[in-house]
Amino acid sequence: MAKKPGIPKGTRDFSSMEVARRQYIMQTIRHRFEKFGFHPIETPSFENLDTLLGKYGEEGDRLIFKILNSGDYLSKADEKLLNEKSSQKLTSQISEKALRYDLTVPFARYVVMHQNEIDFPFKRYQMQPVWRADRPQKGRFREFYQCDADVIGSKSLWQEVELVLLYDRVFTDLNIFGVTIKLNNRKILAGIAEVIGASDKLIDFTVALDKLDKIGEEGVKAEMIEKGITAEAIETVQPLFHFTGNFEEKLDKLRKLLITSEEGKRGVEELAFVGKEISRLGLKSAKLNLDVTLARGLNYYTGAIFEIGAPDTVQIGSIGGGGRYDDLTGNFGLKDMSGVGISFGLDRIYLVMEELNLFPTEVNTASKVLFLNMGDQEMSYAMQAVVGLRDAGIKTEIYPDKAKVGKQFQFADKKGIPFAVLVGSQEIEEGKFTLKELVSGEQTVLDLQELIKKLK
Repeated sequence: MAKKPGIPKGTRDFSSMEVARRQYIMQTIRHRFEKFGFHPIETPSFENLDTLLGKYGEEGDRLIFKILNSGDYLSKADEKLLNEKSSQKLTSQISEKALRYDLTVPFARYVVMHQNEIDFPFKRYQMQPVWRADRPQKGRFREFYQCDADVIGSKSLWQEVELVLLYDRVFTDLNIFGVTIKLNNRKILAGIAEVIGASDKLIDFTVALDKLDKIGEEGVKAEMIEKGITAEAIETVQPLFHFTGNFEEKLDKLRKLLITSEEGKRGVEELAFVGKEISRLGLKSAKLNLDVTLARGLNYYTGAIFEIGAPDTVQIGSIGGGGRYDDLTGNFGLKDMSGVGISFGLDRIYLVMEELNLFPTEVNTASKVLFLNMGDQEMSYAMQAVVGLRDAGIKTEIYPDKAKVGKQFQFADKKGIPFAVLVGSQEIEEGKFTLKELVSGEQTVLDLQELIKKLK
């Protein structure tokens, strides 16, 4: 007996309905991207390994899917390393490529390679799958789609304002109300590390702080101590664990905490600018929240950091995120090219919309009408109408085999097709078609033009 097939953990098959709903979300996001002046690009699903390594931090690097070299990939490997069975040391000898971890680093590589063809500032959007060797769980997959919008070649804070508005308008279009746009600034985190005397442990500090909602206050403190951050330093930042107040009140608290850090103060003023402009312009479906514990453990962020929280009624992780990166292209030889971008997590947005029952009823793949098969002569006559309906933009299909009428109606019902067309000798003689509405059972005899008008 043949072994039952399966798929790798963290990946999924999608039904026709699921694909239709995913396309609806992507089309909605794409429409807004283009309204905001972003232009599409695409990059390969895999990159050179050295393009990706070292850009995401130690934890991110561990989650990159490496691709074994073609052919006998062990033939060029150092025999001593093989005997040591050290996978980390062997990686560079047996793997030169990897599946992309996100869309931002490949975008930075793209900008450097195509810099002479690009007009800066360059606004691009990209909607493609990414891969992470993560532990699968609800809302966390090993293969998933990101929908990114980035601006590169400008340090203007108006871009951050625009991206907050973009988030808000997309979620408004999707009818997802009550999302939280969490905002922080990497300069503030660097300032806090400076104030507590832990500037040399900024990465350790931010990675631990970013886990507050996952492992709690005591878990974060334990990880900081494990990384060499002193108990006295942690005591200094104790207020961060219970940071309350509105946007302005939080800014005032940060100004006092960071009074001795120039970089920290710059971060506060950048946040103040964005907060003031968003308050003046207003948001439709989202609320803006200053979250000082937000770090997003990607090493390349240098300024604003975004993360999107789902409505309170849905228990799921972030449904989007992003930030500013001042010199990501510098890794590839193009210095002083600041960028900022955001990402929508398609898969988690889908789960939110499914749980809240937000998909419009018309979002499906079902045909509008099924032509029943009464025989070759009847189908020959019916096909002229089938072609006409399709040319008029109506989803139309035929039942390919002559079968019992009841079986054909059952087929239409299972597929959610609302109308059926019957053709017999009388319809052929009169140049007509019998249209049946399958829920009510109502039947109407129509000519082709009337049929098209009725179904449209």
